[in-house]
Amino acid sequence: MSGRFCLTASPQDVARHFALDGVEPFPPRWNIAPTQPILLIEDAGEWRGRGSNQPDRRAALARWGLIPSWVKDVSAFPLIVSARCEGIAEKPSYRGALRHRRVLIPATGFYEWQRRGKGKTQPFLIRPVSGGLLALAGLKETYLSPDGSEIDTACLISTEAKGAAADVDERMPLIIKEKHFARWLDCRNVEPCGVSQLLQCPDGLGLEAIAISEKVNKVANTGPDLHEPYNLSDSIVAPSTKRAKKPADRTQLKLF
Repeated sequence: MSGRFCLTASPQDVARHFALDGVEPFPPRWNIAPTQPILLIEDAGEWRGRGSNQPDRRAALARWGLIPSWVKDVSAFPLIVSARCEGIAEKPSYRGALRHRRVLIPATGFYEWQRRGKGKTQPFLIRPVSGGLLALAGLKETYLSPDGSEIDTACLISTEAKGAAADVDERMPLIIKEKHFARWLDCRNVEPCGVSQLLQCPDGLGLEAIAISEKVNKVANTGPDLHEPYNLSDSIVAPSTKRAKKPADRTQLKLF
């Protein structure tokens, strides 16, 4: 499942795609990684007063790495970069956010790594063939630290890969189509059972998978050269069905 994505569209394009009044300026980001701030779109209901002309949605920032509100010791809790859609409504780490804090995360593409032999992986950029923006499904939680400070955190939701992404990995971020934006974001009127059918990627997303260099593996590499195609010496092979479980990277929690 993707642990990196990119957002290279302009703030104006993001505002237009998600029907926002506006978005604060931000630079193109080619290699967004866990623990970094990410842009998200959420329902503006709690900020919008009765009879207000304020928009239904707002843009906000959150730290990529969900921390449920009930966590007492973050040093002993693994960083949640993505939540598997299977059984998500019943899992304590996600069920509150799925009911009350569903968000959309703008992206122009995401990265997946294909296993190509023992110890070998090949990074791919997955993006729309026709360009434009993707709306990745996410969850948000506000964590209250022992010192009283608050931090908004968020994670992606992962699902079974489809289309070009399935040639690279078994999982991919859940993508919400534009016609379902309002339904996904409306946590006041739409309960988790009302979005259960959206918890798998629809067909016909029009994605392409482009092999790129291993430069994307380093968070410090943040330029547009990350998207330059990489010539593979052999044909694409199906991803392995057995995946080693990675230990939690607790050093990424050092900000707390």
